[in-house]
Amino acid sequence: MDWGGILTNSWTLVIIQHKSVMMWIIIGIVLIVAFNFLFRKIRDKNLLETVTKSNRGTRTERDLVLKLLKHGIPKQTIFHDLYVKKYNGNFSQIDLAVVTEVGIIVFEVKDFSGWIFGNGNQPQWTKVLAYGKRKYHFYNPIMQNTKHIIDFKSQLNQLKNIPFYSIVVFYGDCVLKDVNFVPDGTFLVTSERVLEVMKIITRKNKQANYTDKNEVVRLLKKAVQAGENVETRIQHIENIKDMLGKDRIFD
Repeated sequence: MDWGGILTNSWTLVIIQHKSVMMWIIIGIVLIVAFNFLFRKIRDKNLLETVTKSNRGTRTERDLVLKLLKHGIPKQTIFHDLYVKKYNGNFSQIDLAVVTEVGIIVFEVKDFSGWIFGNGNQPQWTKVLAYGKRKYHFYNPIMQNTKHIIDFKSQLNQLKNIPFYSIVVFYGDCVLKDVNFVPDGTFLVTSERVLEVMKIITRKNKQANYTDKNEVVRLLKKAVQAGENVETRIQHIENIKDMLGKDRIFD
């Protein structure tokens, strides 16, 4: 009897079975990871849609909404992608607003890379890429969000007596390299620290005197609904282009 051949065939069979088991283990792990990923995506989508639609605003704005919800901020206090109608018929677009006991927090969300340089009193800020080789200018986000708050406060008399807080949230691979003269009640923050800043605001300030909180909520809901109108969004983009006037520059 060829014992050597039998042993060789037996070891070959064991190795084949071992490889087969390993293959099924790997397939099982891949399926579990894929299922968990899909489950999280569905769960996040459902959670997000308790506040906003998955096609409203930008990806980073929606990420911020999810962050607030997962942190326990009540869904009924979060309002995303608001369009506030101004006296001239144009709209002021607000990325996000949260109603709190100490007042209303208004968020401006930016998705930038590079070094950020700016002064709270200057209209133009600068972002620098490629170690200083490329520079781009953008509108001062502090002034931008302050203007949003002014437009919103003009909608109701009681809002003139309610504190507003401005948070400019920076997403992306950016560094606030040299930014100064940040006004009181305004905060610049990377996305990782936004919850920390909200805690500071709610902990250090007194309770706001809402004369009619339902009226404020109705106004916020109306502003969100205004953004569901495609024509309104298109008109807002056209108004911004006209304000910048880039099509009137010939160089």
